[in-house]
Amino acid sequence: MHGGAAMARKDLLKGLIETKSAEPETPPAAPAPARIDAARPRYSKGAIGAVSQSIAELKSRSISEVDPRMIDQGGFRDRLDHEDPDLDQLIESIRLYGQQVPVLLRPNPNDAERYEVVYGRRRVAALRALHMPVKAMVRVLDDRELVIAQGQENAARRDLTFIERANFARQMRDAGYDRKVICDALHVDKTLISRMLSVADRVPVALIEAIGSAPGIGRDRWVALADRIRGRDLTEAAKGETSDARFEAVMAALVRPRPPAPPPQTVRTQDGAALARVARKRGTTVVSVENRTAEGFEDWLVENLARLHREWSTARGK
Repeated sequence: MHGGAAMARKDLLKGLIETKSAEPETPPAAPAPARIDAARPRYSKGAIGAVSQSIAELKSRSISEVDPRMIDQGGFRDRLDHEDPDLDQLIESIRLYGQQVPVLLRPNPNDAERYEVVYGRRRVAALRALHMPVKAMVRVLDDRELVIAQGQENAARRDLTFIERANFARQMRDAGYDRKVICDALHVDKTLISRMLSVADRVPVALIEAIGSAPGIGRDRWVALADRIRGRDLTEAAKGETSDARFEAVMAALVRPRPPAPPPQTVRTQDGAALARVARKRGTTVVSVENRTAEGFEDWLVENLARLHREWSTARGK
């Protein structure tokens, strides 16, 4: 009995040892997660490629790399200057340090293989010049969401000038967006939006584009230009090396040189004596009568001045 129990315990112990020895000593190491910054850059194959990715992959990747040749302009034009004098500096910065801030894109609704820029146009232009992929967040946005996102990004930037923001508000208004949406997009109140639109409506778009961003010209001077222009076509006057200089040239063209005041005239009596002197100034004509020569004519003139004016008006048919 005791021998049988001992044998059973021995067999049980042997089985446990064999089971333990059959298991691996350490579990296999889990594969390390791939690092985005260590992955080789790769271009997206267009909007269709992005949409066809699995939901899990889309959730795991917040930043995509997109070929800049697949990116079109989107939304409204925010910058007025056709040439960006600081673009070369941005290109050099990205060349040295890489793209630090992603841009925002949406799939192009008119071409499923392409994208549109929501914001980050300068970064896209710089990366296109460098032939480098664009790090971007890709979001499916409708037109309203696009312009609001673009406007809010513009509002956060300090380099957009007053007239660029006013022109952006005009484009939104002309596209049918109401004031509240425009205010939300630019993050300003209705009063300022009204002032912006007042300037953008009174200064022709062609003249605004001819002048450019005018970084040194604030709201008050644009309001002054809008007050004075009164429908005149001054596009040809927008000449100058810089945008500010072109604005000043247009303002100078609005200020008409005043003709010199005519010299004073002397009215004489029949015998040649000086009766009165007439001096014409801005908005007034001053008649100074020589009382000693007039001998009371000055009093008669004052008493009959209204009657003389009536007779003159009647003769003119008024």
